[in-house]
Amino acid sequence: MRAMQFFPLVDVAGGPYDRGLQHGRAVPERIAAGAALYRAQLGRRGLDDATIDRLARAMLPQIEAFDPAYLGEMRGIARGAGTSLEDVVVINCRTEMLYGFSTIDDHAAQEDGGQDGDCTGLVVLPKRSATGRLLHAHNWDWREECVDTCIVLRIRAENGPDILAFTEAGALARHGFNSNGVSLTGNALSCHEDYQHGPGTPVVLLRRRLLESSNLAHAMRTVWNARRYCSSNMIVAQSSTTDGCCASLEAAPTDVYWTLPQDDVLVHANHWLSPVAITKLRDPGLAARPDSLYRQHRVEHALRSITDRGIEWNDIRSILADDFGFPDGVLRSPKPGDFSSISATVATTLMDVAQKVMWVARKPYECREFQEYTL
Repeated sequence: MRAMQFFPLVDVAGGPYDRGLQHGRAVPERIAAGAALYRAQLGRRGLDDATIDRLARAMLPQIEAFDPAYLGEMRGIARGAGTSLEDVVVINCRTEMLYGFSTIDDHAAQEDGGQDGDCTGLVVLPKRSATGRLLHAHNWDWREECVDTCIVLRIRAENGPDILAFTEAGALARHGFNSNGVSLTGNALSCHEDYQHGPGTPVVLLRRRLLESSNLAHAMRTVWNARRYCSSNMIVAQSSTTDGCCASLEAAPTDVYWTLPQDDVLVHANHWLSPVAITKLRDPGLAARPDSLYRQHRVEHALRSITDRGIEWNDIRSILADDFGFPDGVLRSPKPGDFSSISATVATTLMDVAQKVMWVARKPYECREFQEYTL
């Protein structure tokens, strides 16, 4: 019988460069595989290695302007993994480089209108929860190869809260929570404003900053204050042992739109929900992922249909495993994606932040075994 595989836990501590060094030394093979994956994706868009390196170096001023410590951490990762800084930047800025490279480098001609991955995120507030605590969960749909390039990163910071994050090896963060009770999941969005207003903060760096927040208000202010290069959705929450609150922030390059829980449940897939955003923005991505509409509806309906008792983790596991519309369900089985890629639900993440615990299932379309990670 094949042994179950889980995402490795990587512990880092100290200053930015030292944390990066520990990160890189722990998982060099995964970092190399992630960089190779995105270099191949960019190669299928017609970019050679010299152009990819030039694009990566063009991102350095944006990274340093947002937070020099993040660039220091990336340098440490590169040194620890024995790879180039450009490889680490490719991993951290892959969204911007894959879908906005023509605006980063005038010499790179862009022809595709490809979209980032599909995801479904949800929050159940304590009033509807069987545990009496806030429940935060997420399906991450992206490149199938990432089942072997991701990690869970536990950060013991010198200043600020400790962090437990699910992320790609070599990247600063993707989603997770901190010791202040702030949690985050993120979903792809697109609009006609993307990549049209000059360079901005890479999405990965913005998510890392959110995970360093002292509280929910701080996290939300961070989104509003950031100069955003492309659209994304961020579900941010804060939990205590007896209470919790959350908001869904739909961040376009020029404005932030928001939605709040209804009936103590919040769900977001990959299309705009704010009525203001729907009237102001054109969404070219919805034609490529119309399943977002029924994923949103099915998850909302399933959660709100549980009225005779509190919503349990088993309910959420089942809801996030919904494969209606196979292979384009809430749970995505492997299917062809853009530029010869394979799209799949890489991981399902469940977070009980008040208890400082996260459960992650790798390749949930094959086996829904969850590994526990704690802060």
